[in-house]
Amino acid sequence: MSILDSFITKARTLKKSVVFPEIWDNRILEASASISKQSIARPILPGNPEEIQKNISASGISPCDVDIIDTKNPQIIEELSKIYQKQRPNIPEKVAMHLVKKPLVFAGLLVASGRADAMVAGAASTTAEVIQAASLTVGYQQGIKSPSSFFIMEMPDSRIFFYADCAVNISPDSNTLADIAVSTARSYRKMMDSEPLVAFLSFSSKGSASHPDVDKVIKAVEIARSKDPDTAYDGEFQVDTAISESVAQKKLKEPSRVAGRANVLIFPDLDAGNIAYKITQYLAGAKAYGPILQGFAKPVSDLSRGAKPSDIVGVATITCLLS
Repeated sequence: MSILDSFITKARTLKKSVVFPEIWDNRILEASASISKQSIARPILPGNPEEIQKNISASGISPCDVDIIDTKNPQIIEELSKIYQKQRPNIPEKVAMHLVKKPLVFAGLLVASGRADAMVAGAASTTAEVIQAASLTVGYQQGIKSPSSFFIMEMPDSRIFFYADCAVNISPDSNTLADIAVSTARSYRKMMDSEPLVAFLSFSSKGSASHPDVDKVIKAVEIARSKDPDTAYDGEFQVDTAISESVAQKKLKEPSRVAGRANVLIFPDLDAGNIAYKITQYLAGAKAYGPILQGFAKPVSDLSRGAKPSDIVGVATITCLLS
């Protein structure tokens, strides 16, 4: 059984609902049908009910398998507009009413209102657009100021690592790096039902090199610990020190809960993270699930615009576990 199979089994017990705002994309409809048939979640499709009914019938989806929400329903628009204005009191009513009609904002407010448990978008929208809509509607988790992402890497020997950030933050400073680590630790704990051991990676291991880039990582470790003292954060580590106990014993003078046993790897920048997950995937033969957005108050995930229906099912499944 792959890790995704175990996630699907867990998601079935949670009975969550996921809103898909890009209902004009056939891949979304196909994925919604699969999600419903596998009882992973309840798909919510916002838009014109008549058009949605027509499209899902053509796709072989039973109307009973999804929830359809009319995006022109005055009562719903008013309800969501009030929620948006409550979050941003300086926004005029007319502006709020206009913004609510945008598909990503409408879907995000469905999540913010509790009408949906999570949102999955990006099949026809950029990552920046999805992040902007999520930040405007559901906002961020307590103590988090920066959105980020993670990949779940399933190794051929069945070991699981979370890699972050590999898709969003290009050159994070120490505060952003700490946010990435805290968010990923929370994601790991929710999904894996075990404790995250979080390693901040660098080209240095505990002072073996001196450079401003190393100092940035050291400071990020301190910030993460202050934000989340109950989680094991450590670094700066070279990757071999983080994941190999024998190497850690040789390189480190002091004991560490994380060194040699890390299951969450925090990369110092997007270059390192993006390169690392692709090398792990293509040279080590690992399975890569993601990127999954994180840091928001409620789950919102992004899709590659080249995503296949099966990819959408996988992202939706993972997103349900984060709710």
